[in-house]
Amino acid sequence: MSETQWQLEQDGDKLVLRFAGSWLLGGTAPAAESLLARLDGSVAALVLDMSGVTHWDSLLASTVLRLQRHCEERGIRCDASRLPEGLTAMLALANAVPAEPAAREGLLGWGASILLVLRQVWLSATRALGFTGEVLLSLWRLLGRRAHCRARDFWFFVGQNGPAALGIISLVSVLAGVILAYLGAVQLKQFGAQVYVANLVSIGMTREMGALMAGIIMAGRTGAAYAAQLATMQANEEVDALNVMGINPVDFLVLPRLLALVLVLPLLTLYADVLGMVGGALIAGTMDIGLTQYIVQTQASISLQSLADGLWKSLVFAWLIAQAGCYCGLQSGRSSTDVGIATTRAVVSSLVAIIIADSLLNVLYDRLGI
Repeated sequence: MSETQWQLEQDGDKLVLRFAGSWLLGGTAPAAESLLARLDGSVAALVLDMSGVTHWDSLLASTVLRLQRHCEERGIRCDASRLPEGLTAMLALANAVPAEPAAREGLLGWGASILLVLRQVWLSATRALGFTGEVLLSLWRLLGRRAHCRARDFWFFVGQNGPAALGIISLVSVLAGVILAYLGAVQLKQFGAQVYVANLVSIGMTREMGALMAGIIMAGRTGAAYAAQLATMQANEEVDALNVMGINPVDFLVLPRLLALVLVLPLLTLYADVLGMVGGALIAGTMDIGLTQYIVQTQASISLQSLADGLWKSLVFAWLIAQAGCYCGLQSGRSSTDVGIATTRAVVSSLVAIIIADSLLNVLYDRLGI
């Protein structure tokens, strides 16, 4: 006879399963198939009795967990009130993270899968729109001096987003200017119009590339940082502590981050514009275009309107990046995996939002004749 034993007794519409013996790894557990077959619609409840168990380890825990999930799938109540305290805690830990659902693409079909995706998109959009409303209300409270927003937090994030990002902005902006100048020069050289490389670089950087490159960099750098910070606070229950103390997390955590990025990104865009033109000058110098001629042509091509176009884009990008990072962080779960997922979602959401917003703004500028 095996060391591990159980005995099944009928008690009306209930089944009482009595465990006995030593349930340790290395022993031979009774076959569960015949028992599972009896747990059908005719059984209302399964009662687990561990009074006869002398020793146990994870073998007993895995067996009980299998029985509980089998009963849950078939709508049978599983009475586990007689389990040892240690086993109850182990099962609670095992059930803390729900099991991944089995793949059901073949069962759902294409129509149901598309509806499921559309439902998830709709729910995400409504939650994001609700979060936007909370941010706007927070800004209104700030104007009325009723928001829990500290000035020192704002200036901390200004320093974190601004001076700390100049290195990567400088590198990418110069290279963007070099690429624009090189691509334009290859074509303009065929017509002897190399001097218009300056026009191409200056207009391209001020209207489009400066704001776009700065926004993409800050999405990967600052948006991810915002999401990771707030997701970690969510995991450590610091956000719950703010709620308990009566402090609005949007006022205290989101508002200083958003305002700091809205202030810094237009300045970084101007910085990127200048360095992009410097990168274009490096290429222009190799095409027999004098530095003075390049500067004069650049001054003639730049207008306040083109600068304003790029700065308006940077303001929109800053709002989208900050909101995506903070929203994904505050919506995160409480595990290290959830922190990573929130960071990934923040970066992807920011980049997609930037591209969509840039496309819509370009269409709007064209309709307005700007």
